[in-house]
Amino acid sequence: MTTSTSARTSTSIGNRGETVNPASPAIDTASVTALLERGRTLATPVLRAAVNRLAPPMDTVAAYHFGWIDAAGNPSTGDSGKAVRPALALLSAEAAGAAPEVGIPGAVAVELVHNFSLLHDDLMDGDEQRRHRDTVWKVHGPAQAILVGDALFALANEILLELGTVDAGRATRRLTLATRKLIDGQAQDISYEHRERVTVEECLEMEGNKTGALLACAVSIGAVLGGADDRTADTLEKYGYHLGLAFQAVDDLLGIWGDPEATGKQTWSDLRQRKKSLPVVAALAAGGPASERLARILAADAKKSETEIADFTEEEFASRAALIEEAGGREWTSQEARRQHATAIAALDEIEMPEKVRAQLVALADFVVVRER
Repeated sequence: MTTSTSARTSTSIGNRGETVNPASPAIDTASVTALLERGRTLATPVLRAAVNRLAPPMDTVAAYHFGWIDAAGNPSTGDSGKAVRPALALLSAEAAGAAPEVGIPGAVAVELVHNFSLLHDDLMDGDEQRRHRDTVWKVHGPAQAILVGDALFALANEILLELGTVDAGRATRRLTLATRKLIDGQAQDISYEHRERVTVEECLEMEGNKTGALLACAVSIGAVLGGADDRTADTLEKYGYHLGLAFQAVDDLLGIWGDPEATGKQTWSDLRQRKKSLPVVAALAAGGPASERLARILAADAKKSETEIADFTEEEFASRAALIEEAGGREWTSQEARRQHATAIAALDEIEMPEKVRAQLVALADFVVVRER
């Protein structure tokens, strides 16, 4: 059995532009890269076939979003994402004793839902860049971003239900529940932008919905398609849920201090959007002079228009980031990523699975909390 320790999950977050590095152990990059590439290689042909079912121009708009073509319609090798969710879905099938290929429909369905959410989130958040390219709404317009997102969600359910098995029905149920929670999380995220204060508990609930629910589904859906019982699937979901919270904690750090060259987003991205992410919420809850000063500044910011915020200088965003760090929000979030990572790893000890699969799930969890983008 694999055990988790605080040393194993220790993470250090540097200044903006620096790498997020683990204290111990070193990540087996080759092994993780192979897992991610396997997920991408096995899922992409089925994913492309699903997208090809869409009516024009939605098929080409979706192809642009996935990085398969450029804005002019020419073939492209653009970044199509980390492929963490497909990798987890295939490992999920193996955790239940099935072949990884059993998890392919689940991997594709989860990837479709994930990208449905990205298309809508980019539009709602006003994000103009994703994966170092203009977002779909910026290139093809808001209407296409909405329509293609809706179509990807419908395709996700279609891919599963056309299997026609009892287990496919079980998998679809888990996917639709995860999707509803994801949407709940996005609604919470938007509402929090207009509130002066959000508690740490509220922020964690929102991030558990927005990120944890779909990762939880990804790491159980292959097992369900492979015939696993509900206890096994629920335990794998527990691993995925806490992994999702760790993932989002790191994402929140990168959203403020990440290197734009690595993240593909603007500097101080989350501050520009006035997001109540974990570092901000933790800093506001900490108390003390830096926390109180930050609260006054953010309360004033809340009354400013989008245009006024857009006119802020780099120094103004940097000063807010410095206050968040001084108040302890950065360190608290880093520690939270470690806590959630450790909880995810511990869940793997609750069920039997091949030792090789367990080690691979641990390696993917390590990768999630030390990534740069």
